[in-house]
Amino acid sequence: MTSPVGFTLVQLRYFLVAAERGSMTEASLELHIAQSAVSAAIYNLERDLRVQLFIRRRGRGLTLTPAGERLRQQARDLLARARDVEREARGDGETLSGPVAVGCFVTLAPYYLPPLFSECTRRFPGVEIDVMEAETDQLVHALVSGRIDFALTYGLGLSAEPELHSETIARAPAYVIVAADHPLAGQGSVELAELSTEPLVLLDLPHSRDYFHSLVAATGTAPDVRYRTRSYETVRSLVARGLGYSVLNQRPATSQTYGGGEVAELPLRDGSPPLEVKIVSVAGMTQTARARAVMDVLREIAARSAKV
Repeated sequence: MTSPVGFTLVQLRYFLVAAERGSMTEASLELHIAQSAVSAAIYNLERDLRVQLFIRRRGRGLTLTPAGERLRQQARDLLARARDVEREARGDGETLSGPVAVGCFVTLAPYYLPPLFSECTRRFPGVEIDVMEAETDQLVHALVSGRIDFALTYGLGLSAEPELHSETIARAPAYVIVAADHPLAGQGSVELAELSTEPLVLLDLPHSRDYFHSLVAATGTAPDVRYRTRSYETVRSLVARGLGYSVLNQRPATSQTYGGGEVAELPLRDGSPPLEVKIVSVAGMTQTARARAVMDVLREIAARSAKV
């Protein structure tokens, strides 16, 4: 027989409001109940869990302890799941509403976020998507700390994170870009060895830079990295100026750059491994119905892109 839980959802709700407001008084005003009821609920919660959740300083409000910080995210997840259970029990589970926190790798954002917002606005108008655009390490930290529900990112840098679960939804082959007037621009494809004497414009992001280095190194040559930038579009603009070539994975719909130049895209004949685009979440975490719905939309977007 399962042992009874020593706290209530009401206690968790009062705790969350107090944590967000930083004050028992402000929490009582938002909840429309007496301050003594909020204080009693949180006192009983601390007693039942045998932890101190707040540091109370006269005149300075409430500050969460480390245990309180951990409980805040767990309480959010539990209350969100409870709302899903309630909706599904009532038979209105198809009417999704509420926040979904999504992490997205910076260079994937222009390709996946616009169709994601468009589709979700049409299908699930009550769902509020909050996006964190960042690099892989920052996304991993946000996942394990509970700040985002899931992340859309490349598989680079994830192998050392056993607490994460990942699902590949797309594969992005590497390709070369050169200036539109480059001697190789008219070729149907290229081998990286053909560009070994030319300067490389490097998309200088953690893990990505190692991937691009490895592709060039596989030709038996050392890349001549002449320019580095963390901006995807700056890479394209530098190449369009004839300052070197670059290797990328996501393909814009146009060959024009922000600076008015033009690049030529050349598939690689080297058999270079593609990058895997993944949905990543914390292993064992039960996602809310709305988060699962947003994940499904991302899978559909990836599937459509693969057919283009």
